[in-house]
Amino acid sequence: MTDTPPDRLSVNPRSPLYDPEILSRGIGIRFNGVEKTNVEEYCISEGWIKVAAGKAVDRKGNPMTIKLKGEVIPYFERPAAAAAADAEGEPAPDTAED
Repeated sequence: MTDTPPDRLSVNPRSPLYDPEILSRGIGIRFNGVEKTNVEEYCISEGWIKVAAGKAVDRKGNPMTIKLKGEVIPYFERPAAAAAADAEGEPAPDTAED
């Protein structure tokens, strides 16, 4: 895997933009200089994020979202080696055990 997050990503498994391998590494989003934790989908090139609009849901049970425009900076919360080790249930190679 690369150290650059994809241009578009969604946390909804029904979306074609959903990628469980990338999401397993943990994605952080900085939007207009503020850390966001409730992002449902983002696009770097178009400069928008979709966030849940309270507890409202549509008729299929998906959260209602609002599209906000601004500067989107995604980043990985864990390196690729640590995410692969977590998935296999092994400690990451750079961590020392006592």
